[in-house]
Amino acid sequence: MSIHRKMHALPTHTNRTIVLLSAGNLATTQAVVDQLARDMKENAAVNLNTVASLAEAAEYLGQISVCKQNRHTNANAGQNGFFPAATFILAGQIAPAAHGAYLIYPEGNFITTSSHTPYLQIGEIKYGKPVLDRFLKVDTSLHEAGRCCLISMDSTMRSNVSVGAPVDLLIYRKDSYHLQEYYCFQEDDDYLLQLRRLWHEKLKESFAALPHIGNNEMHTLPYYQD
Repeated sequence: MSIHRKMHALPTHTNRTIVLLSAGNLATTQAVVDQLARDMKENAAVNLNTVASLAEAAEYLGQISVCKQNRHTNANAGQNGFFPAATFILAGQIAPAAHGAYLIYPEGNFITTSSHTPYLQIGEIKYGKPVLDRFLKVDTSLHEAGRCCLISMDSTMRSNVSVGAPVDLLIYRKDSYHLQEYYCFQEDDDYLLQLRRLWHEKLKESFAALPHIGNNEMHTLPYYQD
């Protein structure tokens, strides 16, 4: 099974920090990342160093993504089972505005976070989402949120064999414009193994402590009557 990085730190000017997370068709995501880098290198009229806000960056990325998807669709016309769709999370900060994060859909439109939706998620979401929903709040500390994300990823890896290590974790502190706190956890990483073991043990303990269903009053099964 091949392994491909889904987190991309983009080399922008010092007054901005932008990180991209990707999910979906690998050819599309690589083409989009390559185009973003090429536009900056060639000083295109619109690139990640010229946009004035993260929202403008998300719109620009969405346009590139749709363009690459259409090109791949035309090139592979008639091939059953080919889906060029890709989804992205663009996050970071462009001075002097506040930091933020945007989820860009395959159609090119996007959303951002709010007090009711403190996190964004792409890729295989169904196994790890319950963990995030239970523990992540707007006032959750960064390291606590990081642990929560690792547990969410571990839950996904346990239920979906196509998701695996290494696991990238990046913690960005607002107004720093630096990506210094970066972690890459391999499958045999001591911290990741300890986190997995303790989470599993505590879940088993909590499950064993739940009220037994047999303590409830039993009822007669209502049969269907015409």
